[in-house]
Amino acid sequence: MSFTTTPPRMSFGAAISTGFRKYADFAGRAGVAEFWWFILFIVLVNASAQVLDGMLPVPVHSLGWTHWRGYGSSDGPLTTLWALGTLVPVLAVAVRRLRDGGNRWTQLFWLLLPIVGLILTAIRMCDPSKPEVSNQDAPVI
Repeated sequence: MSFTTTPPRMSFGAAISTGFRKYADFAGRAGVAEFWWFILFIVLVNASAQVLDGMLPVPVHSLGWTHWRGYGSSDGPLTTLWALGTLVPVLAVAVRRLRDGGNRWTQLFWLLLPIVGLILTAIRMCDPSKPEVSNQDAPVI
């Protein structure tokens, strides 16, 4: 008989609801599954918004005539609204995920480096959960 202490993994739907329920909650912890399922949802909806933005008609005025063409850009209004609306929850779940892996939230500043920062941050987000440390035992950096 084997006993495990690992908590059950979070489902896709539970991760989405938790991500939006804890919209601006930077305290607490988020497991690996919660973080990656939420990020997958954000990326999929963002891709859908880009496709829809590409199909939006836009009036083009030339030589006194007005004709319509596709928006033809991935930075249309739907994508912009989605990005602005999900910025805070993505940051919140990222901070909670870093804390769960035993890292500080300042690790997010690695994202300012073009390619290396994304790789380093992705590695940090894959760190296994660490037991919670009391404030007295926390390193001072």
